[in-house]
Amino acid sequence: LAMIGASIVRALIVGAGVLLASFLWSPPPMDHILWILVFGFMGAALMGSLGLICGLWADKFDQVGAFQSFVILPLTFLSGVFYSINQLPPVFQTLSRFNPFFYIIDGFRYGFFSQSDFNPWVSLSVVTISGVAAAAFATYLLQVGYKIRK
Repeated sequence: LAMIGASIVRALIVGAGVLLASFLWSPPPMDHILWILVFGFMGAALMGSLGLICGLWADKFDQVGAFQSFVILPLTFLSGVFYSINQLPPVFQTLSRFNPFFYIIDGFRYGFFSQSDFNPWVSLSVVTISGVAAAAFATYLLQVGYKIRK
């Protein structure tokens, strides 16, 4: 939990820095600041847990890059960062609903702009369940000593 907690703190510091830097150009709308903070925290927890799982799984640095390239990057780009999933054909809308990153982005979109594809409570539920599942799996891997040298 300390490793995941450290990744959450680092992510929130980086996010705060990016937010402060954005004020230099144009203050972003922040309609629901509490939602922004909650989704920032839960998104960081999910990503930190996935990072810990990747770190335990990878034998070489190249495998970490592969995890980022073939898991994290596609989930990010297919999460509706640059578009609303309502613009997609129905098949891809359904596929997007299985992507937990979509719900993180949708929650942020609601927090900043008061617009989202789903109810923010639904998004928060999906992100929380995904984050708890990933953290539980990472904790299990640590408990069984998966690939940990003694």
